[in-house]
Amino acid sequence: MRFQDSWSAATLVSTRDLAPGIREFVLRPDGYVCAPYAIGSHIKVGVLIGGQPDVRSYSLVGEADPRGYRIAVRSAEDSRGGSRYLWSLQPGARIDVTSPSSLLQVDWQRQHYCLVAGGIGITPLVGAAAALLRKTPNVSLHYAVRSQGDAAYVEELSTLLGDRLSVYAASEGQLLDLSALFAGLPAGAAVLFCGPMRMLDAARAAWAACGRAPADLSYETFGSSGRLATEPFTVRLRGSGEEILVPRDRSMLDVLNAAGHEIMADCRRGECGVCAIDVVGVEGEIDHRDVFFSETQKHENRKLCACVSRAHGVVTIDTLERADAL
Repeated sequence: MRFQDSWSAATLVSTRDLAPGIREFVLRPDGYVCAPYAIGSHIKVGVLIGGQPDVRSYSLVGEADPRGYRIAVRSAEDSRGGSRYLWSLQPGARIDVTSPSSLLQVDWQRQHYCLVAGGIGITPLVGAAAALLRKTPNVSLHYAVRSQGDAAYVEELSTLLGDRLSVYAASEGQLLDLSALFAGLPAGAAVLFCGPMRMLDAARAAWAACGRAPADLSYETFGSSGRLATEPFTVRLRGSGEEILVPRDRSMLDVLNAAGHEIMADCRRGECGVCAIDVVGVEGEIDHRDVFFSETQKHENRKLCACVSRAHGVVTIDTLERADAL
């Protein structure tokens, strides 16, 4: 396993609304020590969904804060319920959290860094910008939002970056041209990206079209983002023919484990691939929401990450369970 989660009880110290539908939460674990953490770190948070315990992951905002861990959560109607639960909490509430972990790879030897965010994807890049600026002044951040009012942390980022911050508001016709942006970067520049899946697809395509090295584009996404609308779907188990309904507010991973099929998992963000399972048939369409598999692998539909990926219709899987092995 890539992470050994260390859980502790925490107190919700404060909340503040950053933009319509985006709220910041400061969580202070018992015995909290303000210690540095890696760029792109996230924490797992214990939530209650329909009265049942569950886990969600959220990127940490900024660098280590003496008040506690900062996260920002978008209220999303199409989410699996984590945002609704957190938005229901008031300061003083008790909640379980893990210590920070990061999967984002950063090459600290580069002289130029370009950060690209879409919507709530700004959260891990606030701290990244601060850390990278201590190494080089050649750091820019390009932030795409629906409207200027939807842009979180703009004041903090403006103070940090000055004219190296560019905000693109779609409602005002300001569209981020990724092809032009990437084509204009100096040779050897590294890009850190965080945003919804559609935007990541566009970034990957633009990066490849510019002839840039794939390793120079590092990225995160978020499991609620997909190409298809979130709706219930059916998982059929090869061999037994058992069919299990996955509701719109639960993941395939959680539903399969609750049914006793013991699917291993680690990051629960579609990044590590530990929860990947074999697909043997699709009646409909799979919505791959991970960043672990390549576009070619996703097109082949031979595997999916059960923690974040979903479907429309019926997906037949092989959990590798065998009756004669039980």
